[in-house]
Amino acid sequence: MRVPTLTLAAAGVALIAPATLPGAAAALPPEARTAAHGDGADPGAGRGAGPAPAASRDVPAVARPERAATTPSRGRTSTAPPRTDAGTAPDRAEGAVTAADLLAKVGTCAQISAGRYRTDADSPATVPVCGAQGAVFWRADLDIDCDGQATAHCNSQTDPLYSPGTAYVQSDGRPLNAETLPYIVVPAASSRWSPAASGVRGGSVAAVVYQDRVQYAVVGDTGPSDLIGEASYATARGLGIPAGPSDGGVPSGVTYIVFKDSKAVPIEDHQAAVMMGERLARQFVTDN
Repeated sequence: MRVPTLTLAAAGVALIAPATLPGAAAALPPEARTAAHGDGADPGAGRGAGPAPAASRDVPAVARPERAATTPSRGRTSTAPPRTDAGTAPDRAEGAVTAADLLAKVGTCAQISAGRYRTDADSPATVPVCGAQGAVFWRADLDIDCDGQATAHCNSQTDPLYSPGTAYVQSDGRPLNAETLPYIVVPAASSRWSPAASGVRGGSVAAVVYQDRVQYAVVGDTGPSDLIGEASYATARGLGIPAGPSDGGVPSGVTYIVFKDSKAVPIEDHQAAVMMGERLARQFVTDN
């Protein structure tokens, strides 16, 4: 189940010995999940266009209330997720850098987190955050974050865990729109890992990879300090993943690559994130 999001706080980051990530394997079949967030595949197995740009300015993070541990579970079907809005090319991406290009560079994990993350509240902690030249990455599940502006698919009626706020907000001060803006959720800072210390902040650009698809997104929300693997409704749709806030997502196979010290301005301008993401993804492939 999805649990509440929190604002980022400063914390230290510790380097530990490298671990090995499995190759770019196809996602496991979804399975009924009775607890919070996803599966615990080691080293993790991992949500399309945003609103029109507004005037560019930095907006501070907004605190998010914590949800109770007894929130409803998110069940998933026993069959493979359908390919919604799928194209026909073997690699579908928003730019020229393909899923295969990116996955070829994340086969080995130089772990930078001092510990590992859970994908569910009751699952083992198996997902490390890994460092690379110009980026950090992890492989986990994908749970649906539908928080922010109320829309047809993201509201208190469709999502029992809905919150009207996001940790980062648009340039006009309004929360982000999970239905139209691809964004990802990062863990709140802790002694395990401080995203900010790795150059990961609100608006940072990410390439999210699932099977043969690449979806560029921004860091738009923060979650509990011990859980990882969540993205917006729009991110899931862009990846061909079921996007229902109560029963969508996938239990494994999603890779999150966040480019260090990047920032889409304004945060709600998805095209700005795509342009920057494509350039940084190409550099990531060249440098790693």
